[in-house]
This record gives sequence, structure tokens and C-alpha cells, in this order.
Amino acid sequence: MKLTLDQMQESGRAVAAPLFAGLPGDAEISFEFFPPKSESMAAQLWDAIVTLAPLGPRFVSVTYGAGGSTRERTHATVARIVGEAGIPAAAHLTCVNASKNAIREIAQSYWDAGVRHIVALRGDPPAAGEAFRPHPQGYDSAAALVKGLKEVADFEISVAAYPETHPDADCAQSDLDNLKRKLDAGAARAITQMFFEPEVFFRFRDAAAAAGIDQELVPGILPVSNVAQARKFSGMCGVKIPAWMDELYEGLDDHPAARQLVAATLTAEMCRKLYAGGVRHFHFYTLNRSELSYAICHLLGKRPAAAAKEMAA
Repeated sequence: MKLTLDQMQESGRAVAAPLFAGLPGDAEISFEFFPPKSESMAAQLWDAIVTLAPLGPRFVSVTYGAGGSTRERTHATVARIVGEAGIPAAAHLTCVNASKNAIREIAQSYWDAGVRHIVALRGDPPAAGEAFRPHPQGYDSAAALVKGLKEVADFEISVAAYPETHPDADCAQSDLDNLKRKLDAGAARAITQMFFEPEVFFRFRDAAAAAGIDQELVPGILPVSNVAQARKFSGMCGVKIPAWMDELYEGLDDHPAARQLVAATLTAEMCRKLYAGGVRHFHFYTLNRSELSYAICHLLGKRPAAAAKEMAA
């Protein structure tokens, strides 16, 4: 039987070394969590932190609810990570419903608690579908927030980037211009919104470079085991779920273990392609669960550091 070109290429891949074999473990990782709403959720969050901390994350971040609704819980969670987990923690901070003086006080309280890294965001309005309106005495943009935070203390600052363009932007170029303003104001890096195909990130990276952006761009990775939830997130932030991805999850609604396996396979494959394209820092949106992120990091060559294992004792 004569093989087609596609069949020969696939045959070559099948007999080659495993896709993840021999990776040196040189990728850096970071993890995002959200502040818990109850004691049981707090226990789940801490279990995730204890599981992932031995992998030696570059940092972990804790989100901030729409309209600043989780301000106290975010602060408590970040302070606990810094105080008990002994790993660098970044606090999300937004412009929404806060004056410049209030933000200054919050930032100073983080600095006093030992937090040296902030993820600075414009933020989402308290109600879905509302337009962003700056506080009368507040910052009108993430770029202005970055500048203001730098005046409080020498924070390390990360900002957000949108490979498929922010929903409020009138075009991709204006969105890139806004990203450049944030980075030029003093941010060290940009962490991207989730995406589901590596080419989306590569195209964005090329466009950013063409726009004069040379700071670090870190891909934000969401391992998808709950497709309905992913569709909700995607719809809110203008992210496209490719048709082939929908098809792969079809029929798995009543098979959570199978969904986990599919999610780990798909996300790890995307990370491996990003790695092949030169990416060496991955930021995982954990949804306060550790299993998928841990498995993917393992495939990328990350192994627990012996010293970090003592944290769980």
C-alpha cells in the first residue's frame, strides 16, 4: 500500500521520541487563584497551594472581584500565602470603585504585609454589561494605575494582555497601543487572557513586537475540564473556542474523569507547542484546583523541589 504524504508524516511522528521526553524542566510557571467565599473553599484553595508550591512557581496571584467586591478576602489570601507558604504572591488590584487615596492605602498595606508584586488591572464593572466608569477621584485606566502604584513603592507590576483583543477596544491596534502604555508606565510583563490555540499567541507576540513592545509576554493557560464554564468565560472576554475543541468534548458531560484526561492532553499539547516556539513562562488559571495544572507542569519537566515539600508538614 502506498502511503500519502500526510500518512508518512504521521508515521514519522508516531515512531519518534515521545512529545514530552527529555524536556529539561527549564520552563517557569506561575498560578492564579481566586479568594475563597467559605471555609470549605478556603480548605480547597490551601490544598491546591500546598500541592503546587513544591513545583517552585515564580509567583502565584490572587484575583480581585468585579467592582472590588473581594478586596478583604484577596488581601487575607495573599497575606497568608506570603506568611505561611513562603512563595512570592501577587495581589490583583483594579481601578473600579476606588479613589486614588483608597488605592494608595491598599497598596501600602500590601507592601507592609511583604507583598512586592501587584497585577494591575482596569477591572470589570460590578454588573455585567455595564460600561467602565472611572471613580471621580480615581484612576481612569490601568496605565494610570501602574504609574500611581510605582509612586507608592517599587512594586513589581504585571498587567493584562488580550491576544484576541479586549472586548472594549475598537480594534486590535488600539488594544496594543493601550498595552504599550501600561508597560511604558512601569509594568514588567503582561499576562495574557486565555486562548486555545498556540497560533493565537504567536500572532499576538509578533504584533506586539512590531508595535515596539519588548517586555515579557506570558501566556495565560486555562485547562478546560468544564466546557460550559469555559464557554461562559470566553463569551465574557471575546475568546474563541475552536470548533474542533467543542467536538472533542462532545459526549463527555457525564464523564468527569474522561473530561479531565482530555483537558490534560489538549492543554499539555498546546503548552508543548508554545514551548517549541520559545515560550518559557506559563501562567495557569487554576480555578483553585491543582490536578490539571500539576499534570501539565509535570509533562513540561517540572518536578517538586525537596525543600518545598516541607511546607505541607
